[in-house]
Amino acid sequence: MKRLMALLAVTALACSFAADAADGAEAGKQSAMNNMPQNLVSVRYMIDDVDAAVEFYTKHLGFTLEQDASPAFASVTRGNLRLLLSGEKSSGRRAMKDGTRPVPGGWNRISIWVGDLDAEIARLHKGGVKFRRDDVVSGPGGSQIWLEDPSGNLVELFQMK
Repeated sequence: MKRLMALLAVTALACSFAADAADGAEAGKQSAMNNMPQNLVSVRYMIDDVDAAVEFYTKHLGFTLEQDASPAFASVTRGNLRLLLSGEKSSGRRAMKDGTRPVPGGWNRISIWVGDLDAEIARLHKGGVKFRRDDVVSGPGGSQIWLEDPSGNLVELFQMK
């Protein structure tokens, strides 16, 4: 019985060390990633015009300006989402060694959940927002429509069923 208890204690201790190693912790040190805010998700969008992007996200989608370093960069927040808006002069838009430059657009997008999709579509149409697709697409989880920010980045509005 004593052997079993000792074996269990050693196993528990080994599991504890393995968990610490998996978390990137060293004795007396914490990983730099563990010191970052855990309740905030940051997404970087490449932006052609930082001021136009800030106006779009704050005026039409309910974001709040967090940091303004125009014309290079700005960040806006909405709840637990932070958008990092990287203009052409920001570090996030610098060319790679092969000359490839990060540019706006693509199919990745943030998804903003709404309670009344039709009402939001009407409000945004009235506000002059450009939609990527004019039709609402429905599936088993709900309905969605896509709009574009001033640089062509997609934003999905989603209403759950």
